[in-house]
Amino acid sequence: MQYSEEEKTMWLEDWRQSGKSAWAYAKENGLNPQTFGKWTKAKEEPPHSFVELSTQVLPAPQYNREILIEKGDVKIHIPVFLSSVELRAVLESLGRVL
Repeated sequence: MQYSEEEKTMWLEDWRQSGKSAWAYAKENGLNPQTFGKWTKAKEEPPHSFVELSTQVLPAPQYNREILIEKGDVKIHIPVFLSSVELRAVLESLGRVL
């Protein structure tokens, strides 16, 4: 059976509010679980590629210190003054895009 984009959106919104797994929701509502699983993947938001960092005024020697991550031709410079929360956000974002 073919569903319109509006119907898919309705099913996906109802599923998100249900708190159930995609498989269980599909079975309970007479949908093909594999097809429904594809819908959930297709509608996922793309990974964020930017992380907002706080701005701090630091003495020049500390301001210039950084962590360098290299992967192939890509070089990522991460300032060492990041808080642990900001550093975690940067590393999680990198995990999604690399």
